[in-house]
Amino acid sequence: MDWIQIGHLEDIPRQGSRVVNTAAGEIALFRSVDDQVFAQPLVVANVPISNGVHNVVYVATVNNTVYASDGDNGTLYWQRNFTAPGMRPPLNTDMTGACGGNYQDFSGHIGIVGTPVIDAASGTIYFVTRGTTGTTFAQQLHAASIVDGSELQTPVTITATAAGNGDGSSNNVIAFDPLRANQRQALTLLNGVVYVTFSSHCDWGPYHGWILGYDAATLQQQIVYNATPDGYAGGMWESGMGMAADAQGNLYVVTGNGTVGDSGSATNLTNRGESALKLTPSGSTLTVASYFTPYDYQNANDNDLDYGGMGALLIPGSGYYLTGGKDGTLYLLNKDDMGGYLPGSNAVQQALALGSTANMHCQAAYFKGSTGEFIYVWSENDPLRAIPFDRAAGLPRWRRPAVLVSIVAGVAVVTGALVTLAQRTAGSRQTTNARRVVVAPLENRTGDASLDPVGIMAADWMTEGLQQAAVADVVPTPTAIEASRYVASLSVTGKVRKPLRTLAAETGAGIVVTGAFYREGRQLLF
Repeated sequence: MDWIQIGHLEDIPRQGSRVVNTAAGEIALFRSVDDQVFAQPLVVANVPISNGVHNVVYVATVNNTVYASDGDNGTLYWQRNFTAPGMRPPLNTDMTGACGGNYQDFSGHIGIVGTPVIDAASGTIYFVTRGTTGTTFAQQLHAASIVDGSELQTPVTITATAAGNGDGSSNNVIAFDPLRANQRQALTLLNGVVYVTFSSHCDWGPYHGWILGYDAATLQQQIVYNATPDGYAGGMWESGMGMAADAQGNLYVVTGNGTVGDSGSATNLTNRGESALKLTPSGSTLTVASYFTPYDYQNANDNDLDYGGMGALLIPGSGYYLTGGKDGTLYLLNKDDMGGYLPGSNAVQQALALGSTANMHCQAAYFKGSTGEFIYVWSENDPLRAIPFDRAAGLPRWRRPAVLVSIVAGVAVVTGALVTLAQRTAGSRQTTNARRVVVAPLENRTGDASLDPVGIMAADWMTEGLQQAAVADVVPTPTAIEASRYVASLSVTGKVRKPLRTLAAETGAGIVVTGAFYREGRQLLF
């Protein structure tokens, strides 16, 4: 179906559902709902509803209400609140231990948060609600009709236990905590099983990462998996994106901060916080078929830079799994042999560092067009990136990332593994020499800090080449390195927002040469 385009906000009616012509000649669709929407809206085509066949949009709110509206004209077909009798949706203020009692990830209710999943064949929408009496907390899995919102099965209250001596255990048993468990990821429906994952509220412990599987027809619990049974944490966030799955029935997920390994070994499969996981159903649980843990996981744990902040993606038609962490690094993994854990390096297909401020609170997306394939990533504090995916010679591999350029007050800020020239503007602290060039150390986007000196060597090579060509007055390498480090220190403390300008000002250069390098397999590309 074609989405209705939204016009100017002031042209959109504030109440009800209607279609209007805007000043721009566009059509705007607006519907008010009873609370905030964290879950993604879902669309089902050709639903037999209201004496006809219609395209229907399903929206769930944190007040535990689900709406079904016509996707073409906005007509409301049904809405229903699914809060358990005698309960209300929890509030952020009920999370008394989260963020030291100042929990602001939510500003009010915390009802339906994870995106529902729909089985179009059976006409069923599955979702998790939350409720409390003020002292008792519960989470329930629902299976409702997409036609009229009626419950197709009695909602099941979510409970689970796992053997282990980890955080919060009692007599070597860990119990699911409906207060602390945060159902953030979208639900996953695979081979007749509805999978529900859990993380935490602001790392309020004790908590663990859980994956629970329920029979889609009966809502009977089939699968219980705890990511850190002998440790702590290991929650699944992925910015709300659901687990990925392949045709063989394997599940793919990335866990956040938490215990890595057991019995003194970081490779032990018992606890797998900070890890990308390939999980295979086995009896009443899931087994780790392959995994990857960044070598610097402890730094990620210590500084809230956990892996798994980004919604991970199985690249269609390939054997690759794209993941990302809050440290701003993308990791391209072989989905069947992810790379495990090595103490000093990462055995991945490619690591691409987007920058320490990127944060990776985002969901990756894939698009195949007539001229190529692209992965789109738009993380926090970072530009939208279209990264080409190359299948040359039948072997999927990454090409250079697309270069995204923005011009700010005459300075070209370029993102990508390409060297570019940034023209310095007037008004600096030193006299500008339009023919003076400074070459900054190239940014290391491999994710491996041990390769930082390569950026300095590359800058030195370019500096020497410019000096030999005698085409400009070139800032000597030692001066460029010292100035670059000084500017970097100012950037870290927030004193500088435009480092290229500041570098030019510190060196008196009218032209700044900057760039980056990244790793592809065993090669470094510039």
